[in-house]
Amino acid sequence: MRIDPEVRDHVAVSFFASMAPYLDEKLLRLSAGALASAFGEGSASAVAAAAGISGSTVGVGMRDLADESAPVGRVRRRGGGRKGIEETLDGVWEALDGLVEPQERGDPENPLRWTVKSTRNLAGELARAGFVLSHTVVGKLLREHGYSLRAAAKVLEGTAAHGEDRDRQFRYINATTKAFLADGQPVISVDTKKKEQVGNFDRPGRTWRPYQDPVKVEDHSFPTQAEATAVPYGIYDVGSDTGFVNLGTSHDTPAFALASIRRWWTTVGQERYRAARRLLVVADAGGSNSIHSLVFKLALHRLALETGLEITVCHLPPGTSKWNKVEHRLFAQISSNWRGRPLTSLQVVVETIAATTTRSGLSVTCVLDEADYPTGIKADWAQIDALPLTFHAFGGKWNYTIAPHPADPARAQARANTPRPGQPGRPPADPAPLGDTAERAAWITGLTSPETTGIPAAAWNELAAQLEPAYRQLRKHAARERPGAPAKANPSRPGGTLKVPVTTLILATVLHVRHRTPVTQISRLINLKSNGLKNHITKLTRLFADHGHPITPTGTKIWKLETLLTTAHLPQPTPATRGVAS
Repeated sequence: MRIDPEVRDHVAVSFFASMAPYLDEKLLRLSAGALASAFGEGSASAVAAAAGISGSTVGVGMRDLADESAPVGRVRRRGGGRKGIEETLDGVWEALDGLVEPQERGDPENPLRWTVKSTRNLAGELARAGFVLSHTVVGKLLREHGYSLRAAAKVLEGTAAHGEDRDRQFRYINATTKAFLADGQPVISVDTKKKEQVGNFDRPGRTWRPYQDPVKVEDHSFPTQAEATAVPYGIYDVGSDTGFVNLGTSHDTPAFALASIRRWWTTVGQERYRAARRLLVVADAGGSNSIHSLVFKLALHRLALETGLEITVCHLPPGTSKWNKVEHRLFAQISSNWRGRPLTSLQVVVETIAATTTRSGLSVTCVLDEADYPTGIKADWAQIDALPLTFHAFGGKWNYTIAPHPADPARAQARANTPRPGQPGRPPADPAPLGDTAERAAWITGLTSPETTGIPAAAWNELAAQLEPAYRQLRKHAARERPGAPAKANPSRPGGTLKVPVTTLILATVLHVRHRTPVTQISRLINLKSNGLKNHITKLTRLFADHGHPITPTGTKIWKLETLLTTAHLPQPTPATRGVAS
């Protein structure tokens, strides 16, 4: 049956005008094919015009219906549609990857290394490289290759800085805490919370308020506008799950830290632990309760005398304060309680802290401390040596105990020259020099031998002749670059005055790098402090490499100079140019 062309066209146009919004590419193709088959031979072009597609597409729809070969679960057959951007622009991903990861897979000198890698910046740089893409296509390409917007992850915990002692210290603190709690002795975790400006200032966080009625605060928080600066020192009682905050208004000093612990003890501690004989304090490594603070140790001793308690202190390793219990069991709850609320007065701060609770039963006591705690108070090791202070066998710089006994000056005199490993803050003294000047000169001559240096005598003299002027020139240049030095520099002085010959410094460099002999031992040969000698060795080590004579360690560490002379056969590296291992 032949359909009138006008009727056919009217039906086709009406159908697609009504159904077009509801048809995807697949249904449009199949619907066009169905109408063309129903209208009969010669109708494909008319249906294609009414649908707004090509005649070949109508033919594909007719074949899909006739053969039942339409793709299942897909709009197009596999491989159909526009080709991907990586197929049409060969090498575009490699160029983009080089911009995103310049140090690992791309050019380390690319222009986006020090700028934000936004999709617009990436698209602009790709366009300069010949790949014209929109920033949306760049984002799509990055997502296809597994990229997404990520913030930096703070997961590197500094384990290399303290080695195995870092983990051992955590285990030691845990074991000590368990032992104290099992014996019914108090254990407190202490730290100073971030200082807060008191005034009508903005606070991070949000709180429920009527619609379009936020709390109005100052747009800037100038310190001169603050009523005061609140210094919250927190004490978390591990055994009872209670908090105590001493709110200071002065400075965060060791005296303030010990005053806070004293107020905790007199306010709640001595009533809660009537039979206590000992107290364990877990503190950070820095701040007012630093491991290096001698004033903190003196103040601890005064507290021990006042309370009669034997006080043990365990410091967390540096950089690990987030594991201090006071941080996440007390301070985090306080920050949550006053979020979005301006701290308009000290009374508001005290009441807000005291109102902090948790579902697990935490309660907090807060008291105001308006005493003045001046800075600049110092102590010396003679005072510390007089204290009944015992550094623990493990981690003496982190763990120590102070007994409630008076200081004894005789004890200080007895300890003055006694080496005590693990004491924090006390600079190690350089070992005694090796005899007089003549004896040290003989030692230097004996150590300048091919067996010790690994360099034949003739090559050693030639090497010294090269390095000596180069080192003096290096010192001269460094003196000129030092701020304020050019005006004082004497142009007739060839690189500044050296207390010892450069050849002796060259020998010291070889002994330290090749045999890994400690600088403090080498300083016994030379009339220099170990710190100054180390500076010379660092510079000369680079000069050795710059002149083609890098020093290769033997693989054996020789701790004392005497060993170098008494060892018959020192380990020798594989010979290289001029007798120096490379």
